[in-house]
Amino acid sequence: MMIYNILINFLLVYREKVNIPPLKSFITIEGAGAEKTIVQWGDTAQTIGARGQPLGTYGSATFAVNSPYFIAKNITFQNTTPVPKPGAVGKQAVAFRISADTAAFVGCRFLGAQDTLYDQLGRHYYKECYIEGSVDFIFGNGLSLFEGCQVHAIAPVTGAVTAQGRSSLLEDTGFSFLRCKVTGSGALYLGRAWGPFSRVVFAYTYMDNIIIPKGWYNWGDPNREMTVYYGQYKCSGPGATFAGRVSWSRELTDEEAKPFLSLSFIDGSEWIKL
Repeated sequence: MMIYNILINFLLVYREKVNIPPLKSFITIEGAGAEKTIVQWGDTAQTIGARGQPLGTYGSATFAVNSPYFIAKNITFQNTTPVPKPGAVGKQAVAFRISADTAAFVGCRFLGAQDTLYDQLGRHYYKECYIEGSVDFIFGNGLSLFEGCQVHAIAPVTGAVTAQGRSSLLEDTGFSFLRCKVTGSGALYLGRAWGPFSRVVFAYTYMDNIIIPKGWYNWGDPNREMTVYYGQYKCSGPGATFAGRVSWSRELTDEEAKPFLSLSFIDGSEWIKL
C-alpha cells in the first residue's frame, strides 16, 4: 500500500507537469431502484486483458471510480463470477472499486463472491446498502462507515466479511459497521488481517449464527495479533457472543467505541450532502 501511495503521488505530479486535465468530481449516478438498475460483468483477476496480461484484482472491477465526491443511489453493481471452490487461484472478482476520497452510497447493492467490494482508498459512507460475497468481500484500505447495511455471506464452506488493509499506525483507515446485519451461509470470520494494522469495528450489529466463534483470523501471521484493532460494541444475535473470540480482539467500552459511532469517523459532516 505504501508503494501504491508513492505511485499515486508520482502520477499526480506527472499529470500537472504534462498538463493532463484533472478527473471530474461531484459525479452522481442514481438508478430507478437497486432491483431494476443493474450494472454487471464477469471479469476475474485471471481474465486476460487487452494487453495480453491478467487483469489482476484491481482490474477485475465491473465498475470503478477514481474521482472524488462521487455519489451512487439505488443501483446494483454486480460481478457475475460464480462462487469459487475453496483454494481456487485467481478467482478474485470485484463488483465495485472505489479509489477516491469522499464517496457516498445510498440504497445500493454490491453483488459478487470473492472480493466483491474493493474499498481501496479514501473516506466513504455506505447507508442502507446490501453487500454480498464469500471471501474477503469487503476489503481495501479505505476509511469507511457502513450504516444500516446488510452484509450477506454466500460462502459454501468458510468465508470472511472483511480484509482491511491498514499497513501502519500512521494510516487513519479502517471499517466501522454501525447498526448493520450479518447474515447468510457458511462459517464466517468477521475479518482477516490483510494489513498488519488492520482495523475493523462492529457496533450495534446483528450477527447470525454463521460467525466462527473466534471471530477473527491473523492471516497466518501471529505478529499481526499485536498490531490489529478488532472490536465489537453492543452487538446482538447468536453470532455476536464475545465469549470464544480471539484474545487479541476487543469488547469495546463506551469511550473506546465512541469514535466509531458517528459520521465523525469519516469527517462526514464536512462533505456528505445527501
